[in-house]
Amino acid sequence: MAKAAEQKQNSTVVAEETKLDIPTATTYGESNRHGGCRRNDVAMVVIRVMCMAVSTFAVSMMLTAHETTMTTLYGFEFQLHAVWSLSDSLIYLVVVSSATVLYSFLQLIISGTRLMRKSPVIPTRTQAWFCFVADQIMGYAMVSGASAALGVTNMNRTGIRHMPLPNFCKSLGFFCDHLAVSVVFTLFAFLLLAVASILDVLRLSHHR
Repeated sequence: MAKAAEQKQNSTVVAEETKLDIPTATTYGESNRHGGCRRNDVAMVVIRVMCMAVSTFAVSMMLTAHETTMTTLYGFEFQLHAVWSLSDSLIYLVVVSSATVLYSFLQLIISGTRLMRKSPVIPTRTQAWFCFVADQIMGYAMVSGASAALGVTNMNRTGIRHMPLPNFCKSLGFFCDHLAVSVVFTLFAFLLLAVASILDVLRLSHHR
């Protein structure tokens, strides 16, 4: 009888240890998943900060793109005055870059506030879809603005074939350099928005 009671007691202890082990594994899995989401939230906030900074720099470089100088063409000397606002393509780039700055700033406020409260940056599937669509729209707008401005920049550097237009960037180096830097940073902002879209997709996969 004593031996049977001892065996029964040992079985009870083993059963209790087994019950304790199962919740521990489940909790670890949930904690690991939560940690992955937390890392994505931090990455999203960092992307918003970088996108706002890069877009702001692109706008500032374009707004300061103006220069006046003298040049000689076919023996005649005349004045060249270049300003970004004289080109519709450059104006378009300033508009879309400014819109991206504003959009990134609003997203940063929302994401940063939620992150500090330790709540999900994108709490629902609907908001995840909204961020994905908005990031796509802003990204395509940025790459289209950069492409339009790149055409103007390239024309200033190479001139126009079969027409007697010189390389204006030889005389307007400051102006052309600012255009080039603005275009490069605009494309960089597009890449950041593309990364944000990938993070949006990852968030959508968590809201099944």
